[in-house]
Amino acid sequence: MPAAHTFGQLRKISDNNGAYWLIEGDPQVAVMAKRLFPGAEGRGAGVAKFPANRRAFGDLVWFLQRWPLHIEDEGTFERDYQEACEYAARKEQLLASPVTALPGVQFMGKLKPFQQESLPWMLTHRRTLLADEMGLGKTVQALAYLATEQAWPALVVPPPHLVMHWMDKIPAFLDTDGGDAGPLFSAGKITVHVIRGTKPYPLPAAHIYVCHYLLLRAWRQALLAVGIRRIIFDEIQELRHSRTEKYSAASELAGAADAVIGLSGTPIYNHGGEIWNVLNIIEYHCLGDWDSFTREWCNGYGNDTVKDPVVLGAHLRREGLILRRRKEDVLQELPAKRRVVERLDSNEGLFNQLIQHAVALAKGAVQLEDVLARGRAELEALAEIRRATGLAKVHSVVAFLKGLLEAGEPTLAFAHHHDVFDQLTSQLAEFKPVCISGRQSATEKWASKEAFRTGQSDLCIVSLRSATGIDGLQERARVVVFAELDWSPAIHSQAEDRAHRDGQRDSVLCYYLVSDQGTDPEMQEALGLKVSQFIGLMGDVPESAEDQALSAQASTQHMKNVLAKLRARA
Repeated sequence: MPAAHTFGQLRKISDNNGAYWLIEGDPQVAVMAKRLFPGAEGRGAGVAKFPANRRAFGDLVWFLQRWPLHIEDEGTFERDYQEACEYAARKEQLLASPVTALPGVQFMGKLKPFQQESLPWMLTHRRTLLADEMGLGKTVQALAYLATEQAWPALVVPPPHLVMHWMDKIPAFLDTDGGDAGPLFSAGKITVHVIRGTKPYPLPAAHIYVCHYLLLRAWRQALLAVGIRRIIFDEIQELRHSRTEKYSAASELAGAADAVIGLSGTPIYNHGGEIWNVLNIIEYHCLGDWDSFTREWCNGYGNDTVKDPVVLGAHLRREGLILRRRKEDVLQELPAKRRVVERLDSNEGLFNQLIQHAVALAKGAVQLEDVLARGRAELEALAEIRRATGLAKVHSVVAFLKGLLEAGEPTLAFAHHHDVFDQLTSQLAEFKPVCISGRQSATEKWASKEAFRTGQSDLCIVSLRSATGIDGLQERARVVVFAELDWSPAIHSQAEDRAHRDGQRDSVLCYYLVSDQGTDPEMQEALGLKVSQFIGLMGDVPESAEDQALSAQASTQHMKNVLAKLRARA
């Protein structure tokens, strides 16, 4: 019989960015490959190169039936085929019913049953997002994964303020060597090195390197050189925006690693399209390219609002790209949190005084022909009225907090503006408040947390956008107070879960202190759309209308409403 006709050849290649399948053949074959395989590229006619991963291998087998190719190394292809078949079977098993596993011997903690279920999930999928609700121990689960895989060296990438958190948790849960002698002299124990400074130095041998996001750009080449095999991106929502230097460095490191685990209870802050950026770090083009994603999943080219978050969330879970559990599902003993909206009096005279410049900016912006200049003026006006809203009600916020503190209630208070922070700390000085904000160093934040946790202070004032990853506050706090609001529901969720997390034995009460003027009314309404995006993607059950009290309208429209109110003022 004559040999079957082939349209080119297929071979597997590797470089510093990982393994790829390379097709060289008829131009039409390359055209079809670039349409089918996410991230496919190729220079010259008839060339297509795409990442070699288990998720795409089934499509490759189908492709070869339609466009037969000469396989250069049949042994390599057969091994990848068997691995892909085994992966598909394990994936179906994990989706059908939970599977548990115990961590390796170098893990010194004890996993809860639901945490034992995440271990085979991470071991099977290798590139996935662990998106458990905040407070369910994602750090511990990641350490159990590293201890079980034993694939060194590994890289942990946290935000700067969480480096100390990891340095506290690693020796608490892994059998580590206290010195810095390197793996050859650690007597079987795990060694850890924390990367410091932006000027690279010769890295000592270690099992685990810890490098925060702001250092990735400076250290990317050195980390590539040591051959990182496993990466843990903590609070991976730090990478929800592309076109940044830290995103570029993270993408290159992730591509070269064998496995990448993202950790975040809130990987999206504003619109569902941000999940594309996050997952593109975990596995390149697992949701297609940006144009394809926005065309098929969102409201058109370049629009990042997902049309049906529930459907996308189900797809991510089915493909093994995301695992999320909620507290009420896995920690039945953890009491539910309750939300109460408290309307406060606001100093109208002070408010009117503070927004005069904002009014002028809003009115003047209409006259600006330059679109960018008009946008900057409008954003500045919005920022000023938001600040005025917080300052005008701060006296009522202080009175509310005093009532809690005088009753002996350890309280977490969240604010946004430095001016509001300063007013709260000065007017509540008798209660010796401690602060966690962008103005504190990582060491100072840690000291503030410990002072609250150990009872040296009953009031911890936290910046709304500095709440990620702080653990231990739940040991005392059962009341959370929002002195100011944020446009993003995920920010509020993170803040609430500083108290509502594993270790909490009381029902957490969350007070939202709002006024009837300024940005508060519009921000409450604007949060509705973002809540629906967040809940749909993450597979959570929405709150009832009575509990939620946030309508489903777009934040951009509400910002316009604020500007319209400013322009209408005399």
